[in-house]
Amino acid sequence: MTNSAFEPIKRDNLSRQIADQLRRAIVDGELRADDRLPTEDELALRFSVSRPTIREALKILAAQNLIRSKRGPTGGTFINCPSVNDLSESLTCATTLLVGMDAFNMDEVLQARELLGLQCCRLAAHNRTEAQLERMRQQLDIQRDSSLSAEDFCASDVALHRTLADASGNRLLGFVMFSVIEALQPVTNMVAHRFRDRALVSTQHQRLIEALEKQDADSACAIVTEQINDLRQHLCADS
Repeated sequence: MTNSAFEPIKRDNLSRQIADQLRRAIVDGELRADDRLPTEDELALRFSVSRPTIREALKILAAQNLIRSKRGPTGGTFINCPSVNDLSESLTCATTLLVGMDAFNMDEVLQARELLGLQCCRLAAHNRTEAQLERMRQQLDIQRDSSLSAEDFCASDVALHRTLADASGNRLLGFVMFSVIEALQPVTNMVAHRFRDRALVSTQHQRLIEALEKQDADSACAIVTEQINDLRQHLCADS
C-alpha cells in the first residue's frame, strides 16, 4: 500500500473521508483480504491527522465488517473479506431498521416486495430444482399445522419465499429479495396474528408450488401478486 493510493483530505469529516478512501482501496483491489493495514501511527502520518481520527475511521470500517483486529506479536488490523451471508445480515438489519422507523411508507415496501417477487417467480419457473421444490413442500406441510403460532407460521412463510428467491438462480436478486422479506416479517407477524387466513395462504403456496412444477411463470406471478394484494388490503384496513 503506497502513499500515492490516497488523495489529500479536506479538514472536515476527516474520519469519514479516511474510511471512504480505505474502503475504495479495498473495492479497487489495492487492499486485499488478510492484508495488514499500517499501524495507527503510520496511517496518521500518511493522512496528516491525529491517531484518534484514524481510530474513528477504523471503527467505521470495523462496523461494516471490512477489517478485523488481532492482538499479540503477529497482531494488527487486517482486511476482511465478508461473506455473502455476512453482508446479507447487514443489509437485512439496515432494511428492517429503516422499515421499522418508517423511512419508507408501507406502499413503497410492498411495491418493492411485489416487483422482486415477480422477477424471482419468472426465473424460478425455469431454474428451480426438484430439491428446491421439495423444500417448499416441506414448508407447506409446516404451515398446515393448525397449532402453529403466528410467529412460526410467518417464519415458515419467509423460509418458503427465501427458497423461491434461491430458485431464481440469480444470487444478487435473491440477496436483495431476502432483506425485504425479513424486513417485512414483523409486519406480516402482526397481520397473520390478527387477520390473515392461514388456510388461504397455504392454498396459495400450494398453487405456487404447482405452477413452478409446471414451469408456468404467469400463474406463479399471479399468485405472488394475489398475496401482496391481500397483505396490502389488511394493512390499509388496519391503518
